[in-house]
Amino acid sequence: MLCSLDELGLTINDFPYAIEDGIFILSDDPELKSSIQIGQDIKEAIGLNDIKVEFEITSNRPDCLSVLGLAREASATFDTPVNMPNPQVSGSGGDINSHIGIEIENKELCPRYIAKVVKNVKIAPSPIWMRERLRASGVRPINNLVDITNYVMLEYGQPLHAFDSRYVDGAKIIIRNAKKGEKIMTLDGVERQLSADMLVIADENKPIAVAGVMGGEFSGVMEDTTTVIFESASFNGASVRNTAKRLGMRTDASARFEKGIDASTTLPAILRACELIEMLDAGDVVDGIIDRDFSDKAQKRIPLDAEFINSFLGIKISEQEMIDILRKLDFEFSDGDVIVPSIRIDVESDADLAEEIARIYGYDNIPTTQPRGLAQAKLTNEQKYQKKLSNIMLGIGCNEIVTYSFISPKAYDRINLPDSSKKRSSVTISNPLGEDTSVMRTTTIASMLDVLSRNYNNRNKNARLFEIATIYIPNEDRSKLPDEREQLTIGIYEENADFFTLKGIIESALSEMGLTECDFSSCSNNPTFHTGRCAIITKDGVEIGTFGEVHPTVLENFDIGTKAYVAELDIATMMEFSAGEKSYKPLPKFPAITRDLSLICDDGIPVAEIEKAIKKGAGNLLENIELFDLYKGEQIEKGKKSVSYSLTLRSHDSTLTDERADKAVKLVLKELGSIGAVIRA
Repeated sequence: MLCSLDELGLTINDFPYAIEDGIFILSDDPELKSSIQIGQDIKEAIGLNDIKVEFEITSNRPDCLSVLGLAREASATFDTPVNMPNPQVSGSGGDINSHIGIEIENKELCPRYIAKVVKNVKIAPSPIWMRERLRASGVRPINNLVDITNYVMLEYGQPLHAFDSRYVDGAKIIIRNAKKGEKIMTLDGVERQLSADMLVIADENKPIAVAGVMGGEFSGVMEDTTTVIFESASFNGASVRNTAKRLGMRTDASARFEKGIDASTTLPAILRACELIEMLDAGDVVDGIIDRDFSDKAQKRIPLDAEFINSFLGIKISEQEMIDILRKLDFEFSDGDVIVPSIRIDVESDADLAEEIARIYGYDNIPTTQPRGLAQAKLTNEQKYQKKLSNIMLGIGCNEIVTYSFISPKAYDRINLPDSSKKRSSVTISNPLGEDTSVMRTTTIASMLDVLSRNYNNRNKNARLFEIATIYIPNEDRSKLPDEREQLTIGIYEENADFFTLKGIIESALSEMGLTECDFSSCSNNPTFHTGRCAIITKDGVEIGTFGEVHPTVLENFDIGTKAYVAELDIATMMEFSAGEKSYKPLPKFPAITRDLSLICDDGIPVAEIEKAIKKGAGNLLENIELFDLYKGEQIEKGKKSVSYSLTLRSHDSTLTDERADKAVKLVLKELGSIGAVIRA
């Protein structure tokens, strides 16, 4: 088969001797010519038959972002010795100080900076073994010098950078904060605006690199480069992360620096790079090294408490076994303390030591034990109440939904909230996913209507939904947390549903929760609901919630093409008035008496007000009241209505006499007269 590099998924950097846009001829490559054979598998011939293992390294283990770090872990895991390299550099004479000077102005953000100089640089392709290893690691080969810096970064986890000495003005490198108004053209060809809190690598006149992130346009190695300055440094991780984020640059180097790199790695890494320079005959390494080291050399010591570790993990192993495990991971011991290796920045306490012991000992070897503790987990009263309420709503025939607590500010416009409404004052999210999720809701109605709309537009003929949701009322002191209140939200649309369908659902739920004798009063000033088809629920004058038919404009805003009904009730207020436990009454011992009343009253008097007057007049004798007729017509004066009730009266201590029942009815009629309701003639 005749293939080009592109058809094989390769580039000219992988095989520099090939023709970039022509047929890939293997025999043209001097490194492949002696090893390829007719009939050989192409993957084997060009080194694509290697086995690659992908590791997902957690952010707390930057020491494993290198081949040597993984080798240490493999050595401890498989109990096999590891051969750590010891770079050897011969040198070619000369004095590095005659080529470059180093000055660190901000020692807090750059505790260590090392430089080596290589002269008589010979830019050429890297050998095939290095190109294959870089390609297998997801790094594109470029040339020998750049490949060496990338190779060492993968091997040691320490990013390196090579500066062309021609573009270092004054033969001096200064590690400082950027000056106000300074800019730099980075290697990717983009001009970056720097701020004073960003650390840069500069010469005497200008920044030549953004520390820990990327070099400047003229700082890299070029085809005619003759002398390079190798940099190996330790930078503050938080500073690198903030700089990379603000500049919109995410590089392999910044990803490593921001997690934390041990300052002691800088020296062996730069020596390894120089060793590879000599191995590949890529230049002459100048004698000497400049090492500006202000890093913290204090050893981290943690007392080894074997009893705590055994108790913490639920195992029983000896202290010596723990020491043997920790020694495999390069921990040392002195006077009963564990000396943490400097590369392990994640180990800070005895719990961290226990984790190290557990993972090498084997999680599968830890025996299964029951959790210890005196207190048993149990639901709070609020959780019990909400669980019961949820079961009741499911029993009524509603389906439970869950919506997001954050909404768009435009949701308040969609439910016709006036500009002066307190509900428009929301907690604003500082880092929202987008405008549609930028504020914490103060009402759950918009969320319910969104779900009703989705159901309607997906052609679901009926929807009867509820949600126990949270609203967030901002505190007057914005530095304090908002008031989080749980709401019962109900939303329905059905073929034969109306205002009273929703009212019946609410009454059933309230009754089952021990909330009886609630008042329902008309509300005409809520713009979310249809005028005259909205009610407020109260108990002893305290508002519990609101419900009604959604206003046609709001329905249009949510693209709902049918009548819909929504309720919003405050669960904390419901709990406050709910009976704690249900009490049961014995069957009555004495007979009941019934009385029917037909009344005439103004059409504007609510039936609920009439019933309150009847209950007040009859007192304890009233067992039940039932409205069985309501009439408006020609036989009734205009503006009036006729209502008829059946009253059940019973005494629980003796047989109720007609005389006593009639006396109770007279008191009822007196109360009815006070609101303008009289016996129908």
